Amino acid sequence: MASNKIIRSYKDYLDPLDLTYPQYVVMMALWEFDNIKVSRLIELTQIDGGSLTLILKKLIKKGFISESKDSTDKRSKVLSLTSSGKSLKKSAASIPKRLSCEDPKLSPKEAYQLALLLDKYLDLNRD
Repeated sequence: MASNKIIRSYKDYLDPLDLTYPQYVVMMALWEFDNIKVSRLIELTQIDGGSLTLILKKLIKKGFISESKDSTDKRSKVLSLTSSGKSLKKSAASIPKRLSCEDPKLSPKEAYQLALLLDKYLDLNRD
């Protein structure tokens, strides 16, 4: 319930960027760590491999990322931002701040504490 509300709150900001929430999560990871292996992206996003494959195909089709074989391990794939994917970062940069202004029920400190607690909870309940 809470996660659905959070995801829905992003929709108005992500639609103009032609991104879904899961695609946005992947793009955030790539904006921070460009040229990474798919296995590392799975670790960063906590999105399962099957779902991630579908997300990556859509992002490649949209021209935001490219995929290539790792030069040191041909079995691994490396993901890189395209120029369109890099420029999208500028358009998305204001989303977190705009969302935090939308719901003044939580102070920035409370939102940070909530995020820490959610991360802790998720870490405790991993496979």
